[in-house]
Amino acid sequence: MTTTDIPAIDEAKLEAFVGQAVVDMGAAISGLLLHIGDRLGLYKAMAGAGPITSATLAHRTGTTERYVREWLANQAAGGYVVYDPAAGTHELPAEQAMVLANENSPVFLAGAFETIASCYTDHDTFIDAFRTGAGVSWGDHDDRLYSGALRLFRPGYAANLVSGWLPTLDGVSERLQAGASVVDIGCGLGASTIIMAEAFEHSSFVGYDSHEASIVAARKAAADAGVDHRAKFEVATAKDFPGTGFDLVCMFDCLHDMGDPVGAARHIRESLASDGTLLLVEPAAGERLEDNLNPVGRAFYGLSTVICTPSSLAQEVGLGLGGQAGERQLAIVLREAGFTHVRRATETPFNIVLEAKP
Repeated sequence: MTTTDIPAIDEAKLEAFVGQAVVDMGAAISGLLLHIGDRLGLYKAMAGAGPITSATLAHRTGTTERYVREWLANQAAGGYVVYDPAAGTHELPAEQAMVLANENSPVFLAGAFETIASCYTDHDTFIDAFRTGAGVSWGDHDDRLYSGALRLFRPGYAANLVSGWLPTLDGVSERLQAGASVVDIGCGLGASTIIMAEAFEHSSFVGYDSHEASIVAARKAAADAGVDHRAKFEVATAKDFPGTGFDLVCMFDCLHDMGDPVGAARHIRESLASDGTLLLVEPAAGERLEDNLNPVGRAFYGLSTVICTPSSLAQEVGLGLGGQAGERQLAIVLREAGFTHVRRATETPFNIVLEAKP
């Protein structure tokens, strides 16, 4: 390239983008420190404690003060904690505690950073996948993906599933109260299945997942919750799980991960009772890329690049639907599978909820 080929640089735009990149640089390393603070219980120790010194926080968490002091400085620079220079103390505000320390909060996000940390560990695998086009199976990730996903999704399910999503489906809550047969496909560690089993004591639930380690963990979680008599877990895929005549089949944030979502949806339709319902919960997304150029879309596209799309490409068909498929594409998949009724039942800032019937 000669000097005459070099494009003219808009200095103001360059300066603005450098600023953006520096913000992202700080966010990237701070995400690691958030994960460390979560793992060490630093946020939980600060929640409700008021102003606290680094020495006191280190003592309460069994950590070393010098590390904690530097960690707190990063947290203060990012606005995660409030620093009082006169007193030399730091405080975790109640609002931040909702996001970082309270695992029952509907806005708890530490699980997301645990999930992202797992992806950094797997980065060599993704480099190879980009070069070869090979997929990356769900079970081939760092183990923090599974625990992180549980902690990421469970608060939203607990806040919305029973009180918000199920009542928007035609007659489903009433059937669950009376006693219904329910299947939860791609159940992972069982959070959604257990939440429903706790709410509807007259119904029976079976969670299926292809990842055996997740099923083992889900069985233990159901036993710990005291619902293992009506919430069972088995290893199976969406295309080969057994049984027919189900009143409700649920899929939470998993259809887009499947290699053959049409085949999976077809098998689900065939397993439903004639008046049964499919509850499909998927990440919120607009129909076009330009509709998703926002912070939520950025996060979801990032996760889709290293989790959802590789998972699909590792399976038969390998459609690679992606985590931002959008309602229109999801409806096309369901109708191609034979569902005659598909509608958006409700939505949240992070999810779209579809109802489908045979």
